[in-house]
Amino acid sequence: MNEPALVLADEPTGNLDRESAENVMELLARINRETSTCFLISTHDENIAAHCSRHIKLLDGSVEQSTELPRA
Repeated sequence: MNEPALVLADEPTGNLDRESAENVMELLARINRETSTCFLISTHDENIAAHCSRHIKLLDGSVEQSTELPRA
């Protein structure tokens, strides 16, 4: 529970307004930087996906595309 290596997050901002969603993603990014916790985030929201350093797109349960993005 304390400083896990991996956190699985299914639509962590799904029911939030845009500002709150941005705040959550900033918090997750800070936790990642400070503790090296890896977040695997499932989302349909392209704005949320834009915060992530890697995108894995699934189609019918199979990996369709995997893209690692440069860190900002």
